[in-house]
Amino acid sequence: MQRPPLRQAKTIDNVFNSAYWHLSQQDFTINEIRSKLERKTENQEWIDTVLARLIESGYLKSDFEFAVRYCELAFSHELGTGAIRRKLQQRGVSITEIDSAIERVMDEQNVDTFEMATSRLLGKYDNFHGTNKEKVFAQMTSKGFSRVEIEHALSQHPQCDTLRSKLAVKADKVDLSSEIIKLYNKGKGQTLIEQELKQRLIDLSDFEETLYQLTLTGDVDFYHSCKEELAKKRYDLSDYKEKSKAYAYLSRKGFSSDEIKEAMRLDDEA
Repeated sequence: MQRPPLRQAKTIDNVFNSAYWHLSQQDFTINEIRSKLERKTENQEWIDTVLARLIESGYLKSDFEFAVRYCELAFSHELGTGAIRRKLQQRGVSITEIDSAIERVMDEQNVDTFEMATSRLLGKYDNFHGTNKEKVFAQMTSKGFSRVEIEHALSQHPQCDTLRSKLAVKADKVDLSSEIIKLYNKGKGQTLIEQELKQRLIDLSDFEETLYQLTLTGDVDFYHSCKEELAKKRYDLSDYKEKSKAYAYLSRKGFSSDEIKEAMRLDDEA
């Protein structure tokens, strides 16, 4: 919906009244108030006069004073320096003014961002059920804390050992048999399958037994699979270099030495 046109100021008093009204709602930076007044009038002389009078009377803070006040409120609400910098930059305050304000308030109030991060984390999470490490980091980062501060806060949490990564949580729901068969059907050998499942943090304590049962039922046959993978290529096994390349290829696919030799032997016989 289009915003209705703002009634234009006819006198400088109208500009003063507009500025006072906005500042009665909340604190604004000088640039923010200037932007609002420019919607009220095109008379830059009036705007400059109003801004100068407001700053002189202390009704409108300088960018540094605005940043100091913002930092005081932000730290009282346990916001980290990253969020403070981001918010103030969005409001047009220079990074020099922001850093000076942060330094001043931290010094005056003895702000310890590590303790603040710990306090916020403990206040937000009694436990880590229903969440994961990535979500916790994202939430704390959005509140302005650095990775080092977040890791410190986590180390202080009594339930820190229960916080798991998204990958680990997903791995708990995996059916080991199904995952082995999926990878087997992609032409991967035992070593590569085991390696990929380990990278996905899947529990492999039953890997050998599961694989043995799949072999008994005929769902997995690495000797047959190895031969099929070799058949997809056009290696000349009568040539030593070609045979070495074939061996290296099948080895990278995760097949064992016995499986590779058998595939090559059968290929020779064929």
